[in-house]
Amino acid sequence: MPATPPALSILDLALIGKGQTARDAFANSVAVARLAERRGYRRVWYAEHHNMAQIGSSATSVLIAHVAAHTETIRLGAGGIMLPNHSPLTIAEQFGTLEELHPGRIDLGLGRAPGSDQSTLRAMRRDHTSSDRFPQDVQELQGYLTGASVIPGVDATPGKGTNVPIYILGSSLFGAKLAAAFGLPYAFASHFSPQALRQAVGTYRHEFQPSEQLAEPYVIAGVNAIVSDTADDAQAQLLAVRRSRVRMFVQKGITVTDEQADEILASPQGHQIAEMMRYTAVGTPDEAQEFLASFAVHADADELMVAPSSPDIEARLRSLELLADVADLVPA
Repeated sequence: MPATPPALSILDLALIGKGQTARDAFANSVAVARLAERRGYRRVWYAEHHNMAQIGSSATSVLIAHVAAHTETIRLGAGGIMLPNHSPLTIAEQFGTLEELHPGRIDLGLGRAPGSDQSTLRAMRRDHTSSDRFPQDVQELQGYLTGASVIPGVDATPGKGTNVPIYILGSSLFGAKLAAAFGLPYAFASHFSPQALRQAVGTYRHEFQPSEQLAEPYVIAGVNAIVSDTADDAQAQLLAVRRSRVRMFVQKGITVTDEQADEILASPQGHQIAEMMRYTAVGTPDEAQEFLASFAVHADADELMVAPSSPDIEARLRSLELLADVADLVPA
């Protein structure tokens, strides 16, 4: 059990709102990172997703470079790169470049899911068996970044010797066991896949083996946050987000009204959508802080990765400001 209150960080999906462009989303990401830097959040991560009209972080390393150029101290990273979509050498070169440009500020979280559907997987020319090589690919990537390449005669330039810290992401026991065996920090995606959180974290802590990167286990747990000046407004935002998620699962080209979305949410299928947001701090700042404190104990987490989930950028920024107020964050 962590002895000190968990650090707070931010997961930014570079959301493209209704009527917005990807360029708008990137400007919003800069605004979020600048707020994080000013208010004392530990880091901001961006997730690799593909063929999702609402998410602009598909070219993750490029987005990190853009935000890093518009900030000064905040740690930035991938939460995560879906490694089976790429060669380990390419990722080592990309994140080695980022580390050379912004030394001491870059993180590399790795996942083994495709971050997309099967059709998109084929469009990326990905072999469906690529995820089977994930443990070996992580070791190969580690070798490039530490300067101890496991591929004779092949080094990453840039990348070699940068020692960009690697994190393993997951929502199951596979990632927990891998992170423990490799002695790496572990981030659990409880902000959208909460079911195995406690079992995975328990397994990771029990099986952890120290490594050159990490002497003691370190857990990051994802959690949604919708914080407002009033509880009623926060609940209204939560309903809007749930309706939006219903629309994401409906076939393209079909329009769903608010009333229809509410009917779906009341059905067994809708309960599954709501379950994805089981861990959500929603309400006033004090209510949100109380939830996060309880969740940190429940998750046995050293750090919470907050996904600001409000429907628009103004509300997301306000949510992060209010959360920083009650969490007493101190800028580095």
